[in-house]
Amino acid sequence: MKLTLYLTAGAVLALVGLLYLYWTTGQNTFDIPTLEQYLSHRPLTMATQRWIFPFLLFGFGVIAPMWPFHSWSPIGHAAAPSPVSMLHAGVLMKLGSYAILRLGVGLLPQGALEWLPLVAVLCVMNIIYGGLVAMAQKDAKFLIGYSSSSHMGYVLLGIACLNSIALNGAVLLMFAHGIMTALAFALIGQVYDQTHTRILSEWGGLAKKLPFIATAFCIAAMASSGLPGFANFVSELLVFIGAWGPYRIQAILAIFGIVITATYMLRAVRTGFFGPLNPKWENLKDAVTPFERLPYIVLISVLLVVGCWPQPFIKTIDVSTKAIL
Repeated sequence: MKLTLYLTAGAVLALVGLLYLYWTTGQNTFDIPTLEQYLSHRPLTMATQRWIFPFLLFGFGVIAPMWPFHSWSPIGHAAAPSPVSMLHAGVLMKLGSYAILRLGVGLLPQGALEWLPLVAVLCVMNIIYGGLVAMAQKDAKFLIGYSSSSHMGYVLLGIACLNSIALNGAVLLMFAHGIMTALAFALIGQVYDQTHTRILSEWGGLAKKLPFIATAFCIAAMASSGLPGFANFVSELLVFIGAWGPYRIQAILAIFGIVITATYMLRAVRTGFFGPLNPKWENLKDAVTPFERLPYIVLISVLLVVGCWPQPFIKTIDVSTKAIL
């Protein structure tokens, strides 16, 4: 219910902005290339852009999710089955950031210049507050859910910077984070199907019975923490470099957010998979067949390939971000 109410409210805000954009351009179309071509020659007035942009920013920011409109997201993660959680984190959350970048910044550049400094402040709350709340979670899905809200703060910071390096990093992080969270939620689902609990303290020592799942979860934790060699590291590094000039204080606070991420991810690994084995889990079965292991191996391989050889992906992204800039 909370997810539905939040997303509906955000959709209404965004729809108001889009309808006004439809009306004020006089083109009678929602076709983005047509609007881009028209607005490149006849941009809207500064006052109009300043009025429309916040509707798109906060409407799509609810989906992103942008603080303080983020609280629906972890609850949505926790309530959904694992495959839906994977789609939620890997696809749905990225639609908000994509729409802000493509529609808000792309069609209303002067409005973006006025409002994005506010985004640079709010995204720090995403990173720090979301990370601290994740640190307090006992439920594995809630932990990854709040972690996702925290990591989307890096994406919003990259968008707020409005330079090529940061935007490339933000777009690459949308992809990398989607793969990483999909891996984490799939692993949590694998454990939950057998234990019927997501409370990390009730797992305890699962690495003894589920060595492959434990190894894959450790890899997901390292990727989330920004370990070099993974796609998350490359994308976050680009965001930090791009943010160092326009938003130095926010960049420093965002780097501190990585320390928070490493703290709760390593604690989750230690609590759930190491230490003495809970006697209740003596009969758990690991992913042993190639068919069972294949989805995890594919996701881990993508994270490593992009992390070790990001240039082709960044070149592809750069074509679009330069057009927006």
